[in-house]
Amino acid sequence: MLNNTSSILLVGVGGQGTILASKLLTTGLMAAGFDVKMSEIHGMSQRGGSVSSQVRYSRGKVESPVIEKGSADLLVSFEKMEALRWLEYLKVGGCAVVNDYEIPPMPVLSGKTEYPAGIGEELCARADTILVDAAGEAEKLGNAKVMNVLLLGATVRLMGLEEIAWETIIRGNVKPAFAGLNVQAFEAGKALVQKTPATL
Repeated sequence: MLNNTSSILLVGVGGQGTILASKLLTTGLMAAGFDVKMSEIHGMSQRGGSVSSQVRYSRGKVESPVIEKGSADLLVSFEKMEALRWLEYLKVGGCAVVNDYEIPPMPVLSGKTEYPAGIGEELCARADTILVDAAGEAEKLGNAKVMNVLLLGATVRLMGLEEIAWETIIRGNVKPAFAGLNVQAFEAGKALVQKTPATL
């Protein structure tokens, strides 16, 4: 994997910290000597809309920051419906790590429709999917806002990137008052996934 370009697609809903997680990931990869390209789409992030960030990295040169449909090695979703929305970007043999968490979109909140049932089951049927309870782990740490760093930890474990000095990266990019909490969240996120899928 180190000599080829790897692609990670992070998706979520505005306000979940998807972009911060991807920026921490990019910073860590660059510090470790990878060539990295990152692109992001905020959409209606201020209104709870869909947010995505694409991170591509390699020991060689990354030619493009864009992840085409069917080419992501790892899909990291901060919300279940977003995972389903972006699943077509995952390559055959790729893996999805999905926060088992629901954020009702506006049509659901307005009563026009219902949040779809069985999303977790559908994801597992269609792809190699790991459902994680990042929300529950964040509650144990006393702050729901660290779900994003929990998922970053899971991403690092799945992609075999644990040798990078992530604690230094986190402490250098979050407010000092919250640095320790975020480091704890990162370690808790790594513990959410027990092994690296053989396909990665």
